Amino acid sequence: MDGLDIKPDGIYVDVTFGGGGHSREIMRRLGPNGRLFAFDQDTDALANAIDDERFTLINENFRYIKRFLRFYGVKEVDGILGDLGVSSHQFDVAERGFSTRFDAELDMRMNQNDAISAYNVVNEYAEADLRRIFADYGELTTAKGLAHAIVQARTEEPIKNTEQLKQVLSRFLPAHKSNKILAQIYQAIRIEVNQEMEVLKEFLEQSLEVLKPGGRLSVISYHSLEDRLVKRFMKNGLFEGEPEKDFFGRFEVPFKLIGKMIVPSEEEIKINSRARSAKLRIAEKK
Repeated sequence: MDGLDIKPDGIYVDVTFGGGGHSREIMRRLGPNGRLFAFDQDTDALANAIDDERFTLINENFRYIKRFLRFYGVKEVDGILGDLGVSSHQFDVAERGFSTRFDAELDMRMNQNDAISAYNVVNEYAEADLRRIFADYGELTTAKGLAHAIVQARTEEPIKNTEQLKQVLSRFLPAHKSNKILAQIYQAIRIEVNQEMEVLKEFLEQSLEVLKPGGRLSVISYHSLEDRLVKRFMKNGLFEGEPEKDFFGRFEVPFKLIGKMIVPSEEEIKINSRARSAKLRIAEKK
């Protein structure tokens, strides 16, 4: 919240509304003329909407931030907050299939109206694509073996639930680190199902377009793939490569970094264990 440097009469966007915790704190800091727009593609989040005329909840993916702000007549905003990844609600509802703790159908869709679920990825993707997903999104050294095991098993019968998936991959899950590897496997499938890397790139590029000069971008990420994109974009406005220098050997960057990356304290992790991998980065548009 402090990173957003909230102005009482400003316009702000919470692109990951979820349970509404961040949005309620932004609303508390806004004056009567301030406005907050929030995005969440999960229809379950609509139950948490804030009853306040200054607040608008948009039931859409935040990859469409620019389009929907324009729809509401907003061209520029003073700050944007993104708390990436899966919401606590999605983890805690067993049937959504996000958590390694529960046996559930293979789903993992953040938007339950999407056509592609974890079932489709596991049962229909080619072996080469599965290998790519596990290597790129799970950063798993056993990606080749995992993909092959899935393809072999599904020729017998479809892999319908998380328990079946664990059994199929059991030989890659040594007892001393099975939870960590499972989390990486789930992460890889979930990122593919929800196109999370593509969505994040589209969002970051549009954030630059909709932020006012001096506007703040505050992003919390939970794994290295997300954080790498956020870090690079805030540093030079690109996802790869370096910006072009002018005749004098200088290059313009769109953001000014605000402070250093912030991670949770040990005390905070004791209170909220899900914060343990969180990284907060803040930047201000020049």
